[in-house]
Amino acid sequence: MQQHRIFSPLTWPVYSFLVVILLGACALRLPASIMPGQNLPWIDAFFIATSAVCVTGLSTVDVSSVLSPLGQGILLSLIQTGGLGVMTYTSLIFLLWRRAVPFTSREAVSQALLGDTFDLRRFIREVVAITAGIELLTAVLLYCCDPAFFTPFKALFHAVSAFCNAGFALKPDNLMSYREHAGVNAVICMAVILGGLGFTVLRETLGILTRGRVGAETARYSRFSRLVLKTSFMLIVAGAVLLFLIEWRRPGNELTVGDGMTLGMAAVFHSVIARTAGFNTIDMTACSEASLLILCVLMFIGGSSGSCAGGIKVVTFRVLVGYIVAQCRNERQVVLEGRGVPPENLTRALTIFFLYCLLIMTSTLLLSLSEGGILDRSGGGDVPLLRLLFEVVSALGTVGLSLNFTSELTDFGKGIIIVNMFAGRVGLLALIMAVRSLQRSRRYDYAEAQLPIG
Repeated sequence: MQQHRIFSPLTWPVYSFLVVILLGACALRLPASIMPGQNLPWIDAFFIATSAVCVTGLSTVDVSSVLSPLGQGILLSLIQTGGLGVMTYTSLIFLLWRRAVPFTSREAVSQALLGDTFDLRRFIREVVAITAGIELLTAVLLYCCDPAFFTPFKALFHAVSAFCNAGFALKPDNLMSYREHAGVNAVICMAVILGGLGFTVLRETLGILTRGRVGAETARYSRFSRLVLKTSFMLIVAGAVLLFLIEWRRPGNELTVGDGMTLGMAAVFHSVIARTAGFNTIDMTACSEASLLILCVLMFIGGSSGSCAGGIKVVTFRVLVGYIVAQCRNERQVVLEGRGVPPENLTRALTIFFLYCLLIMTSTLLLSLSEGGILDRSGGGDVPLLRLLFEVVSALGTVGLSLNFTSELTDFGKGIIIVNMFAGRVGLLALIMAVRSLQRSRRYDYAEAQLPIG
């Protein structure tokens, strides 16, 4: 009985991600995966593997110079595996073997991707087709933008990295050399947005465009998709406007951040990227603290449920905003898109928000102790709090933006970031539910008593 509880559908995704990360770290440590004369310690291999499978994009080394072509190919496969989800691949293997997928696997895939029941066989075919189509189109467009750098392999690598919201780039400066290239900016943003919308929204979009012949059999967007599209659009526009106004009003940043159209393009790009890809066309250390705080908020919110993005998710954010509005209006019910939000949805949203805030505060505290030289009494000096906070939020939101701080982390600090990347990809609520499934439920309740709140 205990064996069955340990390997329940709720814990299966956690184990799957852990196994893939361990295998990926071992593969990256192979001599053939590392360039001659370069070294990749185990902690860095484990860090990169976690970042790839969790589609984060943070890296302690320059993957373009440390990893060989084979190592970059392994990294690409880890990103693709993490983007689609280990459970999808597991079910796909079952189908290729022409075996019936057990109910437990079907339930696990449902909970991980859609949160509802669905036709698993058709869903997997559509997921693979949609993913391959968008990534191939993105790769072709990137190749057309700059064939000199975006060779077929590099174009495909960046296409997969963009759609899976990973943010890994095969250039030491990421995409900073393309800051004024409208084509590359537009293609990367398009792939990131599509990857962050989620397969549910993409399937419904295809169904609407093809009148049900491809994708979901629907003539209009569901309530969930409408919430995702409206909230995502609002966040992109609001983030871009705020970033542009802040940096436009800050004097002396024309050479580092840009001005005019260049600044506007960078503002839109990073408003999209902060949810949650990790590419950058400007040096993040050149941004003002106000801009970094705006990016932290966007990274915290993230993308859509069932997508390649991380964060608390846009629908969770929308539910929380609706709850605050309802409280201010003295309304008992949260109403979104003409329908009330069930109490269990509100409870789950508040739980996710609290867990993310708690983990961010705890991780930032631990990083301040380890990177400030307090734990080992080395007296390395205090690190600015915003720098630590930005790194933690980026890891937990599986974004990958950094203030050039990742490579400076101690081994203990790398461990903290690894935990945050894993928790952000699997989902804090999913981890709590997995742990809860291992516990025996209490079959009695205590007497209740009122407490003063507020």
